[in-house]
Amino acid sequence: MAEPEQVDVVVVGLGVGGEEVAGRLAEAGLTVVGVERDLVGGECPYWGCVPSKMMIRAANALAEAHRVNELAGSAQVRPDWAPVAKRIRAEATDTWDDKAAVDRFTGKGGRFVRGSGRLDGPNRVRVGDQVFQARYGVVLGTGTRPSVPPIDGLADTPYWTNHQAVEVEELPASLVVLGGGAIGLELAQVFARFGVRVTVVEAADRVLAVEEPEASALAADALRADGVEIHTGVKAGRVSHDGSAFTVHADGAEFTGEKLLVVTGRKAHLEELGLDTVGVDAGQRYLPVDDRMHVTDGIWAVGDLTGEGAFTHIAMYQAGIVVADVLDHMRRTRGGPDASGTSSVVGGAAGVVSAVGGAMSAGGSTVAPGSVPVADYRALPRVTFTDPEVGVVGLTEQQARERGVNVQVGYADLTSSARGWIHKTGNAGFIKLIADADQGVLVGATSAGPAGGEVLSALVVAVHAAVPISQLRHMIYAYPTFHRAISDALRALK
Repeated sequence: MAEPEQVDVVVVGLGVGGEEVAGRLAEAGLTVVGVERDLVGGECPYWGCVPSKMMIRAANALAEAHRVNELAGSAQVRPDWAPVAKRIRAEATDTWDDKAAVDRFTGKGGRFVRGSGRLDGPNRVRVGDQVFQARYGVVLGTGTRPSVPPIDGLADTPYWTNHQAVEVEELPASLVVLGGGAIGLELAQVFARFGVRVTVVEAADRVLAVEEPEASALAADALRADGVEIHTGVKAGRVSHDGSAFTVHADGAEFTGEKLLVVTGRKAHLEELGLDTVGVDAGQRYLPVDDRMHVTDGIWAVGDLTGEGAFTHIAMYQAGIVVADVLDHMRRTRGGPDASGTSSVVGGAAGVVSAVGGAMSAGGSTVAPGSVPVADYRALPRVTFTDPEVGVVGLTEQQARERGVNVQVGYADLTSSARGWIHKTGNAGFIKLIADADQGVLVGATSAGPAGGEVLSALVVAVHAAVPISQLRHMIYAYPTFHRAISDALRALK
């Protein structure tokens, strides 16, 4: 048995949340060991947010070029995937090399260990033959991996996940996408705009099934306009591959394509983390945490494995809370005043700490210097980056009704707004507001359109701060902007 090495904190998994925690704690002067078996930075910079949005940006440029014929003369467009693939390698991923990210962490004073870390008892982590004993605790940020459905024959085929879809250098002639959620629709639209024949197969009765029905219809119409075939309410029963093409057998129908992209969800592989050694059940889909990201005494978790949403902004938000809580725990362990430096470290991730007046917590309330913010997901924003974009915050209409809210709904068609009319082609979208009539505030909203994700920011503030609807109605909305349609939706509240 290796003799444990004493350190302050061990962070297992350096995705965006884990890297943020490890780097900030190292900058605060703690001895921090960061453990990562794959790439430092995780899914987002290598196979998720960053490269996929590069793909989307390129595909949207093609779509805009086609719109020239209706707006400004004529244009001929010839799609070429090579510049996109080159940009992903050169600018986003360094051809999937994380040296720059590792150097960034070690440059902050952290110690990097490549390998698979697992708990080996309270405050103890084993990585191969190395064992680390953490004085103040362990942070888990191991993320999730694609969850492949148990479809007969699928496991024996060379199917794609989002990894292969992002890494592709030569596009296939045809593609079947299994899954009509955000990732599936974003990638389906990209490939279709580059000339790939795309078919989407979704088991639910509509795509983007977790969003408003109006958003589902909008996204489906947009993708169909790009030539994508969409089949909903269809459950795949078997998958076969003959060496050159895939066939998805479903409900008496068959869907064929040169490649098969499986994007049916993700799963946290908790069984790999040694949770049983600290009395935590590893047989769960995600790892439950409290509002300070505690799993149990001395163990925190951040990011996708907490089940609060597979978004970079959630991981970074949670990271700020963990940084504050670890430093507060260290201060209390040592005793005395705020020796941890919480007041200088927390600011960027969890809130802004004022040298005079205290801190704005991650949940939006003012707290005293040195105290720790708690998680508040009421105004959690998410964006599906199709064209048009679908931005959502808070509750959908159905979720609000299920919670017993006295619901009012306000809806405005973006094409009927001044900016939508000016924009003309490519102007599809809407604003939908979900209000609590008893409280007089918004509890949810959807902003869909050419700038749906950007317009969403105003609605996030309204939900987060519980701004009275009467006050929202008396705001001045700039003309002619897409966000001005919010005022139309407010007038339509009933």
